[in-house]
Amino acid sequence: MGEAKLLAVANWRHSDLFSEAERVALEYAERITFTDQRVDDALFARLKAHYDEPQLVELTAAIAFENFRSKFNPSLGIEAQGFCPLPPR
Repeated sequence: MGEAKLLAVANWRHSDLFSEAERVALEYAERITFTDQRVDDALFARLKAHYDEPQLVELTAAIAFENFRSKFNPSLGIEAQGFCPLPPR
């Protein structure tokens, strides 16, 4: 992923840098991550238009793992290691 695309992830809905497959994956990630959102049949149908079953399992596992780490690491005081530096806000 190019640097411009990486920086655009936070505003993916308003960026023209992402394909439809990437957009639906990002929406899926948001819906899995935010507890007040759900993955409905319509979103799952859109996902299945771009990804096969093994890919959906892998995508779901990757999202779930990142959500796990976002809770686990700070609880134990594990700091970022600088592998993916983010620009200052």
